[in-house]
Amino acid sequence: MDAFFASVEQLDNAELRGKPVIVGGRPGGRGVVAACSYEARKFGIRSAMPCSKAYRLCPSAIFTKPRMARYKEISMQIMAIFHKYTDHVEQLSVDEAFLDITINRYNEPSASILAERIRKDIYSSTGLTASAGVSCNKFLAKVASDINKPNGIAIIPPADVLEFLARLPIGKFYGVGKATEKKMERIGVTTGADLRRFTREELIFHFGKSGGYYYDICRGDDPRPVKASRTRKSIGSETTFAEDIRDMQQIMAVLGELSESVAGSLLKRNVGGYTLTLKVRYHDFVTVTRSATVVSPLFTHEDIMFCLPRLLNNTEAGNNKIRLLGVAVSGLFTRNSIPVQLRLPFPDAPIPKQP
Repeated sequence: MDAFFASVEQLDNAELRGKPVIVGGRPGGRGVVAACSYEARKFGIRSAMPCSKAYRLCPSAIFTKPRMARYKEISMQIMAIFHKYTDHVEQLSVDEAFLDITINRYNEPSASILAERIRKDIYSSTGLTASAGVSCNKFLAKVASDINKPNGIAIIPPADVLEFLARLPIGKFYGVGKATEKKMERIGVTTGADLRRFTREELIFHFGKSGGYYYDICRGDDPRPVKASRTRKSIGSETTFAEDIRDMQQIMAVLGELSESVAGSLLKRNVGGYTLTLKVRYHDFVTVTRSATVVSPLFTHEDIMFCLPRLLNNTEAGNNKIRLLGVAVSGLFTRNSIPVQLRLPFPDAPIPKQP
């Protein structure tokens, strides 16, 4: 979808159309940009940018709080449209998905024709525009989907793959982040053609296990199938403070609220987890994570709070001011799928009376 959150706000409020809209925190607050309209992007505003910086770039921008329930409502409509064409739908987020339409309900052999039909269906059903990428595997389709945004389609036929990737700037490769892009530039890689000069072993030497992935994608190789169901890997919650905090009692109180939120999500999804991760962002934007994998699985608020102090002690909390805290549980599994050793003392067991 094109600027999904911001586009929904413009759809629901005609006064916002054609104006720079930022979905996220307050302009003078400590939050970040969750999404922004294309009118706002012209000022250099991007997702994850501090709202204070976004305001400096565009003082006339209109800031609005996220309405996740509304976004999820429209997302369900969009995913239902996808399923009209194929069962092979792998949802990546509320506004993005891979579709394998090799076999489709309309017996249409042309992927580009189907992509245009889907985009028209989305617009007629929701009033929102979507962009599509069409190619022979997931990596290439994802890269193509960003080429003609907003409200466009890009097609990379198999015969054009190698030439297309040779010219593609390395920062446009799906899976190459800013840090990796800079590292690649240091070894002389700025395009796909540059990357293709390296052997698999050389790329693994420079980039570890990811080196094998980079070797394959610069040649257009991506054997990953479209998976109709994606397994959730973690459940978490985080918060950014209006003002930096240092007081340990306040920090523990916030962690208690976050653990309650995470525990509620675990219960709702009927899952538990084995790994707890604490995320701390200091006042200078330096971010650290501390993780621990436990023997007794994490289900409840009490389980999480039992482990958090040890992780917190391995940070600079109490010494450095903190602007963000986050808690996440991973290593998920379905409740009742394995026997669980309860932590002593057993809180629900009656204490036997002494004779």
